This record gives sequence, C-alpha cells and structure tokens, in this order.
Amino acid sequence: MTIQENVSLAPLTTLGVGGRARYFAEARREDEAREAAQFAKTHSLPLFVLGGGSNLVIADSGWPGLVLRIAIGGISTPAGAEATGNAVLFSVGAGVSWDDFVAQAVVQNCGGVECLSGIPGSVGGTPVQNVGAYGQEVSETIESVRALDLKEDRIVLLPRPACGFRYRASIFNSTARGRYIILRVNYRLKRGGAPGLKYADLQRLFAEKKPSLAEVREAVRAIRRSKGMLIVPGDPDCRSAGSFFKNPVVNDPQFQKLAELAASKGIEIPSYPAARSQEDDKGAQHKISAAWLVEHSGFSKGYSAGAAGISSKHALALINRGEAKASDMIRLKDEIQHGVQEAWGIGLEPEPEFVGF
Repeated sequence: MTIQENVSLAPLTTLGVGGRARYFAEARREDEAREAAQFAKTHSLPLFVLGGGSNLVIADSGWPGLVLRIAIGGISTPAGAEATGNAVLFSVGAGVSWDDFVAQAVVQNCGGVECLSGIPGSVGGTPVQNVGAYGQEVSETIESVRALDLKEDRIVLLPRPACGFRYRASIFNSTARGRYIILRVNYRLKRGGAPGLKYADLQRLFAEKKPSLAEVREAVRAIRRSKGMLIVPGDPDCRSAGSFFKNPVVNDPQFQKLAELAASKGIEIPSYPAARSQEDDKGAQHKISAAWLVEHSGFSKGYSAGAAGISSKHALALINRGEAKASDMIRLKDEIQHGVQEAWGIGLEPEPEFVGF
C-alpha cells in the first residue's frame, strides 16, 4: 500500500473546506484497510476513515494522523444467499457511490432504497448515520455490516440488531465510534416491491397513479435538485455538507409550548410524527422541521455570512461560497444555533461529522 504525506483533504469533500492529512492512504481491498490500520497503530497515529466526503467538516488544521479513504468496490448478489419470497440480498463495497447502488437496485426492480436516490457519498457511510430521506432509512433494508474490528483486529459481520440503529445514529457514530472500519454492507431489498410513498410531496405527485420505482427515483432526484441537495457540477448551492442540522424531536409537553410560542407570533409550527422513545413516558413525539426553525429565526435562504452562507434553495444547506475556510462554516453554524435557541428555546444538533477540531 502507498502511504502519501501532506495530502489536501478539501477537494475530497463536498463542502470543500479543510486542511491537509499528515498521512493518507486509499484501500481498494480489505487487506489494504487492515494494512493501513496497522500502520496507524504502529506509528501511534490517530486514524480517520474517509468515505465519499459528503457529510464532513474538516478543520483548517487538517488531520494530524492517517486518513484512510475506503474505495472498496463491487455490487453483487451472492450465490446461495438465503432468499425469502421476493427478497434479494445485495452485497455492496463500502467505496461504491451510494446513488450508483440505488440506480442499479431500481434497474433490477428491487424496492427499498428508491427514496434515498441522489444522496451523495459512499455506501460505507450509510450505516454510520442511518441515512434517511423522504420516508425511508437504510436501517429498514440493511441485513448486516461487514467491518474490520480494530479492537479485536479481525473482520466481523454485524447483523442489523447489533448496529444499534436509531434516528441518524448507530453504534458506529456513538457507543462504538472509532472501533470499526466498514468494508461492505449487505442490503435486503424486495424485487417487484411497491415504491415508498410516505413523503407528502411524493403522495401529492402520484395521487392519481401507481408509480414505478424508476419514476419515484426520478421524482426524488428532482426534489433534491430543487432544494440544492443534488450534486450538480457548477451549481454553487451544491458546495455543502448536505443538511447541516438534524430535525429536533420533542415530546408532547415540549411541542405544546412551541405551538403556543408560534401562535403568539401569528404563525403555526409544522411537525411530523416521530417514533416514540422507550425511555419517554410522556406520550407521542413530534419531529420539528429544522429548516422551518432556521428560517423563522432570521436566517433566510441565500443568507450570506462572508465566504460562508445558506443555500438559496434550502435553509439547512450551509454552503461554501467559494473561498470559505472551516472556521467560516463554524462561525455560521454557531450563529444559526444561537439564533434558533434565542427564538425557540431549541438547541439544533449538527448533522455532519467534525474532523480535526
């Protein structure tokens, strides 16, 4: 394996900010990932695993250790894999472009991920954050995750329950952060399955017809494009890390207070039902639109903060307006969080991973 030195990381991310990696390696095979991890351990270097670079903010100081980019490819339906009804198992390399996998699944008429079309990044990043959009989450279709366990120095196969999936979270970004390098992800999709139509805009669009998986895929991509959430070369609104803040989830008493505060301002706060937490005995939970909170706290689409700003298409996309540094993005993040806290008493939680800070 080739170990490079002082490699610029900004071009490897969709946001386009960040410094250099002291050391950098790219793994196209599982044994190379293991070799890189051993190099980091031997030289007492902090290790960061990079995928598609779509959900990252890298510090201007860069990364003082080894950045390992996972480029393991391949999409297959393993021979002899257990099948149930019309279920089809796809084994996908962690370095495969997520949208390329979705496109292939749709071409093969396999449902379960069509509403996740157009999401940037690689397959290996999807279990980490339990990626979701427009009514679907990857946890609904992930069968298992193949990973290198750095603690035990062996390759393991983690079944879905072991991954600890919940809203935008898993063991990979919480309790076991830094322990595993994801190598492959196995998804169980349904051949001939009906497309997901949980999202209101999709329901309205297809109110009078039963769409195909391909039609839903194209509709989702069109929606994402209209919101600046589809990577389109040359579009300044696309220099982002995607949705920068998570949609807050509140219980009934908290929501009633928010609704009363909104009513006092002559507006109505939109919300959506959220899964009830087992630890919460206060009734149903409500998911609040983070974009709505941002826009109703004085931050409109197109808001400019020097080299950083907010997309003209979507209030949750913080963009690099051309020459922004990571510090510019952090200042804008802090400003928005403070504004929402002051206006609504809600602390917005960032969605991207912050590296090197």
